Amino acid sequence: MDRGNEKKKYYVVREKAVPEVLIKVVEAKKLLDSGRVETVQEATDRVGISRSSFYKYKDDIFPFHEEAKGKTITFIIQMDDEPGLLSDVLKTIACFHGNILTIHQSIPINGVATLTLSVDILPGTGDAAAMVEHIERAEGIHYLKILGRE
Repeated sequence: MDRGNEKKKYYVVREKAVPEVLIKVVEAKKLLDSGRVETVQEATDRVGISRSSFYKYKDDIFPFHEEAKGKTITFIIQMDDEPGLLSDVLKTIACFHGNILTIHQSIPINGVATLTLSVDILPGTGDAAAMVEHIERAEGIHYLKILGRE
């Protein structure tokens, strides 16, 4: 099969599910970007991986928040049907410099509503990972799942 013509697929995965070597590739890239090391060899030695592992994965792994800036993220939230909770979620998105593109809330069933949002993460200002974490931790939020990213 010609891999050059193969359609790329992307996945959003929690950090605990990512193999250690990929986390170390991200760490090595950060060291290089920060200027704390000058060569790939220094970076890979410091994080404890081989140069071949670095080169194999360097273009395929990135922190979610870095690549999400300037992107649209769609996610679904199941939350309690309580006055002010939707307002709190929207305020959190605004605080993290997200621009809401679409919003749909279902009619609550048994006191739980489902909210689907598409949010534009503004380049240079937004931090999607921190925004999602903040929303997930809020009282009354049962479930948050990222459905896609453009």
